[in-house]
Amino acid sequence: MRQINTNIRSISVFITSLLVLVALTTGCNNTAGQNTTLRLATTTSTENSGLLQHILPEFEKQLAVTVEVIAVGTGQAIALGKSGDADVLLVHAPDVEDQFIAAGHGTDRQNFMYNDFIIVGPKRDPASIQGMSSAAQAMTTIFTANEPWASRGDESGTHIKENFLWSVAGIEPLASDSWYFSLGQGMGATLQYSNETDSYTLTDRATYLTQSDLLPFLDIMVGGQNISDNPDSNLYNLYSIIPVNPSKSILVNHKLALQFVDWLLSTETQHRIATFGVSQLGQPIFYPFVR
Repeated sequence: MRQINTNIRSISVFITSLLVLVALTTGCNNTAGQNTTLRLATTTSTENSGLLQHILPEFEKQLAVTVEVIAVGTGQAIALGKSGDADVLLVHAPDVEDQFIAAGHGTDRQNFMYNDFIIVGPKRDPASIQGMSSAAQAMTTIFTANEPWASRGDESGTHIKENFLWSVAGIEPLASDSWYFSLGQGMGATLQYSNETDSYTLTDRATYLTQSDLLPFLDIMVGGQNISDNPDSNLYNLYSIIPVNPSKSILVNHKLALQFVDWLLSTETQHRIATFGVSQLGQPIFYPFVR
């Protein structure tokens, strides 16, 4: 009987030790994951343009970390921040961002780069809008001519800007309208749809320029050939970086998010942003906000 009790105690000690080891290992792994992985919820334009592939490897190398990129529309990125499913947001819808900060979902908001929006459409330009100085005026003309319009329809920063421009034009497109196509897609897919269907659409210049070789039937209609030629201040496109409030979730890696913000605003990284795309396209795709 004594031997049996001894065996039972030995087994109990072994199981207890094993459970402690598993708990410690799991804890260490969670800590390591939290310290070395940054969840970046960002707009599709920064992903589709190739900017993130251009700059992020240097950050990962310098800090020996991994950046998990979640490329979605600004609306979806904001939602991920609110739920604590991202550590930092890279977005471009200032009014929505201000509401996010005011509600306590983010700890700070820093402008770090900008570019602009343009209207593109079929090269034959059936609505005759090419060269117009006002995006709202051009959209009114498209509406009056009953020419097809492709909308991202995804609550992204681009979609928010589009809705603003429709409001300036005094027009409220409906999903039931035969000329208006709300796709619920990212910028690249929307441009492809526009190219294939002879539709007009609003796009950030960066995505259009980097994908223009795949869009043979589209041309820039409103916004000029570069940002200095864009006459419409309503087409200005400002990008911000926002660390998520760590109170949203114990998984939010706020420390690494703050390090990322500092790195993004550094002179070296701002220079990399400023020179991205110049050699291939003859003009910057994004412009640094920090001088």
